[in-house]
Amino acid sequence: MPKDTWTKVRDAIASDLSRGLLKPGARLPTEPELIERFGVGRHSVRRALADLAREGRLSIEQGRGTFVLPTPTIEYALGRRTRLRKHLTKQGIDVAGQALGAERVQANETAAAALGISVGADLVVTRRLTHADGVPVSFGSMHHEAARFPDFPERRGVMGSVSETYRSYGIEDYVRGSTEIHARPAHAAESAILRQHGEMPVLVVRAIDTLCDGTPIAFSEVIWSAARVRFSFAPDEE
Repeated sequence: MPKDTWTKVRDAIASDLSRGLLKPGARLPTEPELIERFGVGRHSVRRALADLAREGRLSIEQGRGTFVLPTPTIEYALGRRTRLRKHLTKQGIDVAGQALGAERVQANETAAAALGISVGADLVVTRRLTHADGVPVSFGSMHHEAARFPDFPERRGVMGSVSETYRSYGIEDYVRGSTEIHARPAHAAESAILRQHGEMPVLVVRAIDTLCDGTPIAFSEVIWSAARVRFSFAPDEE
């Protein structure tokens, strides 16, 4: 069966991307130029670009044009000791975190059950955005019991990592107690934060970190761009 015209355009541009003829950050030719190059109509060009944008390979910016997106594919092994920065550094990926704010809230049923505390107990919630090679890949929140970690966000900002922050509280080691992952369509605000196409899905990762004796110390919920990460599970990963 012959391909639709728009798929031929998409495949040709995808080939240019794969072969490095179009570099990250580069601006694609204008719509009229693409129409002339491929000898197709406006609809075919727009559909081809939209499809590549949904895959996270292009960014269509109103009034500015279409640009090539860096597409870091993160290999993230979820194990007993899950350390994001360690995994990305091993892959030669530059990881940077950005604080999105912090607040005190009362624990709802989900957070209370995860942390083994009473519903309504005071929590400290830290919100952060993570970039890999300059591209936003995830954002989310980490919940701690305020009675035990009253100034966690402030210490996190000074210490630079979760592990070092825990050490400042006298916790030398911690492990992943549980991890749950599910996929869903992204909300508009999530797509905006992650700078991804509105039809690209996200992965929601809920996790509980514990002391080595199983005592819960943190509950997190992180939204990941589904096109930019590949999870694996390594229970004995150190």
